[in-house]
Amino acid sequence: MQPETQYDAETLGEYYAAVDLGSNSFHMVVVHVVNGSVQIIGKVKQKVRLAAGLDKDMVLSLEAMERGWQCLETFAERLQDIPASNIRIVATATLRLARNAQDFIEKAEQILKHPLQVISGEEEARQIYLGVAYTSANQGNTLVIDIGGASTEIIIGNDMQPIHLVSLDMGCVTFMERYFLDGELSQANFDRAMEAAYALLDPVVDSFLCFDWHNCLGASGTPQAITEILVKQEISDAIRLDYLYNLKQQCIDCGNLANLVIDGLEPNRQPIFPSGLAILLALFERLKIATMNISGGALREGLIYGMLDNVKHNDRRTQTINTVMRRYHIDKPHAVNVRKLAINLCKQLCKQSDLCHLDTEAVLDAAAMLHEVGLHIEYKKHHDHGAYILNYIDLPGYTRLQRAAIRDLVKCHRQAVKIEPFNLYHDDVRAMLMGLLRILRIAVVVCLRRHQQHIPAITLKVDNQDWTLTFPENWLKEHPLINAELVNEAWLQHRAGWHLTCK
Repeated sequence: MQPETQYDAETLGEYYAAVDLGSNSFHMVVVHVVNGSVQIIGKVKQKVRLAAGLDKDMVLSLEAMERGWQCLETFAERLQDIPASNIRIVATATLRLARNAQDFIEKAEQILKHPLQVISGEEEARQIYLGVAYTSANQGNTLVIDIGGASTEIIIGNDMQPIHLVSLDMGCVTFMERYFLDGELSQANFDRAMEAAYALLDPVVDSFLCFDWHNCLGASGTPQAITEILVKQEISDAIRLDYLYNLKQQCIDCGNLANLVIDGLEPNRQPIFPSGLAILLALFERLKIATMNISGGALREGLIYGMLDNVKHNDRRTQTINTVMRRYHIDKPHAVNVRKLAINLCKQLCKQSDLCHLDTEAVLDAAAMLHEVGLHIEYKKHHDHGAYILNYIDLPGYTRLQRAAIRDLVKCHRQAVKIEPFNLYHDDVRAMLMGLLRILRIAVVVCLRRHQQHIPAITLKVDNQDWTLTFPENWLKEHPLINAELVNEAWLQHRAGWHLTCK
């Protein structure tokens, strides 16, 4: 008889759960933490629309509370399997506002068999920022926005530290109840909703505009819905103001919520989409936002990571890349060689052009490290396999747009140059990605022999689409295989409309 296998606690890991009782939806996320790696193993989301049960006197209706309690009955079963010390349950704006909130809380705690904390708007904003920071690592100051059912949080932060934050009493559920009566989607109703948002924003706008922020991230809700619309309509881009104006006009053209149909808008999001859109438009206009990307996390993730002291200070992108490399058996020394050469060429490109933005080096770094992610399936089409894998796995630390760019660079890094995937990107992003694609393809060819000692110092000269690579004297003659591959690469780039000279 085989002896029973023994596993230590480090191997088995631990389970954690966070529950967020929001004004629109109740969320639960369950994660498994093994050797410092955080794996989401369960997510539950139910539309409760608690805020819709608030009357003008801020009393929460019994009907709304019943909806909430029924949802918590389903959450309670899952929480039974998780240590009480590894669970955090919080409630936000509606239960902050409701005069009879304690009635709901007492029964909720009986159902969950765990304490429930109603957090302040400022604490909610802080936790949202931490959830975004842990899952969407960005360089420099970052503006984070979360539009909830009854409140909107705005935060400026740098890396893991929130610097300035506010929570405003405006949300997609409460604004729908106030400004889109009977579901009428008119210009006048949009104007009323946006004027109300301006009135709340104007006293705090200057305190955010004085910061020099480099990135804007939207956390869940309306930004997520708009991102899904862009994806469905095959637009690989961040959220921009002109897209928002276009969506607003589409809503108005539909006339009423009952007739609201937008390609990519999920039916369960339709009732609160116009009001969330009105708030987001006001935020874009008053905060002078050019582009917004969707974040990888929000309040729940902030609660989870707040319980994990051992992974708090890990670099999210480094951890993500290392996890993917282990999982798909990527040759790390070779990937590092490709990355070093690619980043070196990228720095030279950036000095000679104005192409670089969107965290350029981070996108190229990840694409170089993961360019062989599909190789464990088979060689001939490993670039296609790699793109498929990257389309579906989670990459914590990277925004949706960054993940799409990494995927497309991997897909097109070898064989005939394919530019079609990049036609879906906005003009300024597309030009940068074309440059990164050329760099990655060159780096892969030069690192063909997979040994550091065969990688030379290369000088790149850029003159629009004409690139010249200068190698050490006689290096190309001494490496005929790589020279031949570079000649072939120059021909492939020529067919794509680019000129590459190697000397």
